[in-house]
Amino acid sequence: MPKPTSIKTPDRRPNILLITADQWRGDCLSAAAHPCVKTPNVDALAREGTLFRRHYAGAAPCSPARATLYTGLYQMNHRVCRNGSPLDARFDNLALAARRAGYDPTLFGYTDTAPDPRAMDAGDPHLTTYEGVLPGFTSRQLLPEHERQWLSWLRSRGHANAVSRDIHIPVGAEPGEISDAAPAYSSDETQTAFLAGEFIRWLGEQDRPWYAHVSFLRPHPPFSVPEPFNRMFKPSEGPFFSRAADRDVEETSHPYLAYAMPRTDKGNFIHGATGPLVDWNGEDFAAIRAIYYGMISEVDAQLGRIWQALKDAGAWDDTLIVFTSDHAEMAGDHWTLGKGGFFDGSYHIPLVIRDPSSGAAGGIVDDFTSAADVFPTLCERLGVEAKNGLDGRSLMPFVNGGSSSRPDWRDAAFWEFDFRDIAEGQAERYFGLKPNECNLAVIRDGRFKYVHFTALPPLLFNLSDDPMELDNIAADPAYAAIRLEYAERLLSLRARHLDQTLAYTELTEKGPVTRRP
Repeated sequence: MPKPTSIKTPDRRPNILLITADQWRGDCLSAAAHPCVKTPNVDALAREGTLFRRHYAGAAPCSPARATLYTGLYQMNHRVCRNGSPLDARFDNLALAARRAGYDPTLFGYTDTAPDPRAMDAGDPHLTTYEGVLPGFTSRQLLPEHERQWLSWLRSRGHANAVSRDIHIPVGAEPGEISDAAPAYSSDETQTAFLAGEFIRWLGEQDRPWYAHVSFLRPHPPFSVPEPFNRMFKPSEGPFFSRAADRDVEETSHPYLAYAMPRTDKGNFIHGATGPLVDWNGEDFAAIRAIYYGMISEVDAQLGRIWQALKDAGAWDDTLIVFTSDHAEMAGDHWTLGKGGFFDGSYHIPLVIRDPSSGAAGGIVDDFTSAADVFPTLCERLGVEAKNGLDGRSLMPFVNGGSSSRPDWRDAAFWEFDFRDIAEGQAERYFGLKPNECNLAVIRDGRFKYVHFTALPPLLFNLSDDPMELDNIAADPAYAAIRLEYAERLLSLRARHLDQTLAYTELTEKGPVTRRP
């Protein structure tokens, strides 16, 4: 009698591809009607998925922002305050959840996760950098900020002088010079191209549903990009800068800006530059912004390469894609560059989600969404539960229903910024504050924006009349009631989002009862 033949059941789980592009502004999409930046490949993804136009980071800079993205927690709960703040090992995250769903989540790039030091030996070299890997990820190709893996790859391609990050200095330019000349490497040899190629090579090895996180460094500084992207945009192109006519007016408008603006270093943005950012004028900022726009186009081109590879592999219709950023870039607004503080320019980021199983396509969502929503979205899609309380909420109802607004959804954006300096104590000495007093929180809806500092004066902006955030009306008696209303809303928001991991559980005579709303 013949033995029964076993029939292998097809694995119907989707592939998951999470892509982050570091420091990409949410308004820099042609799908979002930017006046000059063109992003045809992100736009193509949005046409098949859902574009979230009011999406905001939960914090800045990289480590705090990514902690919110990866854990679904606000900074008030994950407590990653700065680059180098450890992520508490007790928190769940999207890589660990993926493992519970049967995936081997694989990283290309970096996560900027400083490990919890309490269970590690004091001499462990992992404790000497904030550029650790989020627990749960298998690292296929790391690319931290020193970029040595990419530099080695460049040398293998004949760039013998690719021995340091000096390779970013445009050919013919002096170190620190703002130049739209191209560097020595080509558009096929950027860090983005390198990581895209590594992902595509790995894709060809897969024979079961996979989960990948491609974490691109660009358009993060240094601001330098090869042809044809280096001169794709002119300094005269783009919207008006959101800033006061005079830098001094901006700097003296609030004690935090008076502290931060003179201490921002040019070397953070142009490789080899020295001195404070205040040395650059309006023309310099315009020139830098044009290069930044070109860097966005360079990343978009590599996204198109990934889209085509997925289609060629027959994986396009089986892959859920999330495209976003960790935080944004000031790009000359308010006479500054980089991220941090309280202005929208640092926190408004792109988000596009394409789920091939959804019947919706081309959806546009104008409800306020948060980076904290990405983890619960993936949890719902994969049918797993987070192992602790979450601050974000699943976006799957939007993904499945296009632009349908939800009456129970949040009515404002919320983010936090912590400017403590544990290692050096610079901010603490300047303000005469304790570390836990060096922070701010923002609540922002379509009408007003309220910024609450723990120990510095608050700010209130009437966004209807002042979309550039130039006129602080917090001390105006005519707006006292509005200020109180938004302060109370912020207090209530923070009270609702205190860590709820065990607060929804009660021990009874019949045993533990857990009831999550």
